[in-house]
Amino acid sequence: MPAKSEHIRKVAIQGDYGSFHEMAARKYFRNSEIEPVPCNTFAGLFEKTSKGETSCAVMAIENSVAGSLIPNYTLLKDSGLCITGEVYLRIVQKLLALPGEKLEYIKKIYSHPMAILQCQDFLDPLRQKGLEIIESVDTALSAKMISEKKMKGCAALASDLAAGMYGLEIIAKGVESNARNYTRFLVVESPGNREKKSVDKPDKASLCFSLPHKSGSLSQVLSVFAYYGINLTKIQSLPIVGREWEYFFYLDLIYKDHKMYSSSLTAVEPLTDHLYILGEYRSGRMEEGNINR
Repeated sequence: MPAKSEHIRKVAIQGDYGSFHEMAARKYFRNSEIEPVPCNTFAGLFEKTSKGETSCAVMAIENSVAGSLIPNYTLLKDSGLCITGEVYLRIVQKLLALPGEKLEYIKKIYSHPMAILQCQDFLDPLRQKGLEIIESVDTALSAKMISEKKMKGCAALASDLAAGMYGLEIIAKGVESNARNYTRFLVVESPGNREKKSVDKPDKASLCFSLPHKSGSLSQVLSVFAYYGINLTKIQSLPIVGREWEYFFYLDLIYKDHKMYSSSLTAVEPLTDHLYILGEYRSGRMEEGNINR
């Protein structure tokens, strides 16, 4: 039996083995050997990585159908970890149940809230027939629970990877509402652990800031980025607790010239109250091709 490699990368993932987080981690690190480390919560994912129990973490941040995972922005800002990469994963939801079960036998469906949001067109008619849709902490954990507890009349929205791992059958395929259902995942790690690779020249950055509570403050900042030719791909605002009607703004930027990007930050900083660079990294790519369901 060959010796276990000493260079296996431990990667914290939200959920259990067979989750979409594991699939995203394996896609991003496809040229490396990894050991997924399951975490029940996103807070646990950050904790393990901050303590050095894992070398990095892979965390979902937004879905093209269900939107942003809002709490993860604050977790990221407060963690002290930095974004070092991103990966897009085409999410194909399957309805899984014990062998021999059929859709007409199902009374309860379990899954993560984001997965449920992605499958509303499929689930709404079932709700009207009296099926109970139950939120859980993870897609794969839902599948694992049904398998281990032999839960007849129950199903889980999860991946085909989870089906194979937990011995479940796929009783409905491609149940997501939109075939162009993608989730964007971030790779985060401690700044001191970041590996310097010349091939990974950054062309994207994520940052957040608060602003003086006065008219036109946000438009000033956005005008500066436009002047320096920086492409704004996302903006998300979150209220600052204890400061009514004031917000942290989270931005994703794409740039071609790192010097121009750096100059834009120098120009923007005096216009903000607090400015945090959450990470500079290589932008991920969505794989178009055939969209199989």
